[in-house]
Parts: sequence; structure tokens; C-alpha cells
Amino acid sequence: MSNFVTRRLKKLTLKETYVRFFSTLKYAFYVIFHPADGYWDLIHAKRGSYAAANFIVIMTLLTSVWRLRFTSFVVMQVHWEEINVFEQFAAILLPLAIFCICNWALTTLFDGKGHLGDIYMGTAYGLTPYPLIQIPIIIISNFVTVEEVAFYSIFNTISILWCAMLIFMAMMMIHQYGFFKTLMFTIFTIFGMLVFIFIMLLFFSMISQGIAYFVSLGREVIFRLN
Repeated sequence: MSNFVTRRLKKLTLKETYVRFFSTLKYAFYVIFHPADGYWDLIHAKRGSYAAANFIVIMTLLTSVWRLRFTSFVVMQVHWEEINVFEQFAAILLPLAIFCICNWALTTLFDGKGHLGDIYMGTAYGLTPYPLIQIPIIIISNFVTVEEVAFYSIFNTISILWCAMLIFMAMMMIHQYGFFKTLMFTIFTIFGMLVFIFIMLLFFSMISQGIAYFVSLGREVIFRLN
């Protein structure tokens, strides 16, 4: 009897988890069309979830690869055999992570209300238009002519600008800033990202040089002992 009750509770818990996931994922459609109210409720009314945010990020990563693999050569010429999938993933994940960290670090010093998790969730939900627009135009690209390529370019640009606008609105609602203050801190965040990347490149360069020095020193010692 106890085993039956335990299994029943697990099924109910699993069902609630799935219901919660699909509910928060579905809410992304509301956010992209009503960003002001949507982002406010996303964070403050707990209408979002990290599971849905992660799913949107994963779909964005996959879509970026599908775009290179399945877009018609008429629209975009890509040598697939030269593409490194992990580099494509890193090209999205690293800027996303650095943006969240830099934005959180800066806004924390100037009365920003958002936590790091809130910034990540808001940014992830802001990526929703990318797979929504890119997947259909990837398919359509295989049926267009050279004269119709302009339509592909227009929708491709719309997907990127829409994401940028949503992420901007996310920062405004999450930190409870005004328009110009959000714009200012967005610029500061981009500058901070550049500084962060420079410091990391400098750090790894010093590490690699240090390793190379000790490797060459070890080889010299071994050579003299022999």
C-alpha cells in the first residue's frame, strides 16, 4: 500500500513539474508580445522558470546550427565540413554568460533590483523570437529564388532586432530603471563585456606562457641529465 502511495505521489509530482514547465514556456509567447507587463510578471509574479529559460537557450543554440546546416546555398553559402558545432555553441553561450555577469555586477552597484538568476531568465526569454522566426525561414529558404533572398534577410534582421529589444525591456523591468538609465547601463554592460574578455584573454595568455616556460625548462633539464 505504501509503495502504491509513493508511486502515486511521484506521478503527481512529475505531472505538476511538466505542467509548470509548459505553463512557463507558453508564457514566453506572452512576453514577446507584451514585454513590459510580461517581464514584470515573469520575475515578480514568478511566471517564468529556469527550466523554460534553459529550453529556450538550447533551442537557440540548435537553431544557430540548423541555420548553417539547412539554409539554402542560394541564401547563404556555408562549408559545413569546416564548421565546429562547439564553437557555434560557445559563440552564443559565452556572450550570454558574460552579459549576465557584467550586467549584474554593474547594476548591483547602482540600485539594480535584479538578481543574477533574474537577469539570466529575462535574457533567455528574450531569445524566444530567434528560433520562432529562424526555423520557418530556414525551411522557406530552400524554396526561394535569388530575387526573393531579400525577404529572408528582412526576417533574419527582424529576429535579431526583436531579441535585442526584448532583452533591453527585460533589463528595464528587472532592475526597475527608466529608459535612459537602462540605455546607459546597457552601454556600460557592453563596455564591461569587452573589458572582461580582454582580461580573460590576458589571463589565459599569461597562463599559457607560464606553462610553455615550465615545459621548456623541464625539457632542458631532461636534456642535460641525459
